[in-house]
Amino acid sequence: MKVKVDEIASVIKQEISRYRGEMDVSEVGKVLEVGDGIARLHGLSNAMAAEMLDFENGASGMVFNLEESSIGAVILGDFLGIKEGDTVRRTGQLLSVPVGEALIGRVVDPLGRPVDGRGVIESPHRRPLESRAPGIAERQPVNEPLQTGIKAIDSMIPIGRGQRELIIGDRKTGKTAIAIDTIINQKGGDVICVYVAIGQKESTVAGVVETLRKYGAMDYSIVVTACSAHPAPLQYI
Repeated sequence: MKVKVDEIASVIKQEISRYRGEMDVSEVGKVLEVGDGIARLHGLSNAMAAEMLDFENGASGMVFNLEESSIGAVILGDFLGIKEGDTVRRTGQLLSVPVGEALIGRVVDPLGRPVDGRGVIESPHRRPLESRAPGIAERQPVNEPLQTGIKAIDSMIPIGRGQRELIIGDRKTGKTAIAIDTIINQKGGDVICVYVAIGQKESTVAGVVETLRKYGAMDYSIVVTACSAHPAPLQYI
């Protein structure tokens, strides 16, 4: 059998031209200790503050403390499935959440993941969780009232659209009722409402969602919930 050197050389040259030297490199660390939604990690010396992490069991985490020999991270998921010695990887991305019209009418957790059983939210836009608030000069002037539908408030202490207003009071004094009535009163307007429930019972949040649906307010509202059963880091976010 005669060996054709030219053909062999041609094949080798083609393979060399197709070769790409990129390597998929990721920084991997180990879990030193974990408990109550907090993990101490070793080996991620280049991690950034607020960077997202991927744990071995599929849970996500966020870098919280940067120390000389280790880092502290909050676990944004099932921390009971994480144990000492598990691997954890950097993602190189800061914590961000989906934004946009795809979230309107949905009930989501603080990471933008749906909890209403209506499928995945397909949003092409994301926004960093920690972002700089616009300065005074960059904000639009407050020159239009936000009608709450409660005559005592709208007549004596009107709220401007774009203004912050604290509703303060003891338990069972109607703070949530004021907020829900205000949301319902925006029907037919051009206001998008976001109702955030932190540390409440799931049954309470379900009741709020049902009320908003009953009056058609979910058509322009988003409910973000971190119930009392959720891990503490999710409630913190």
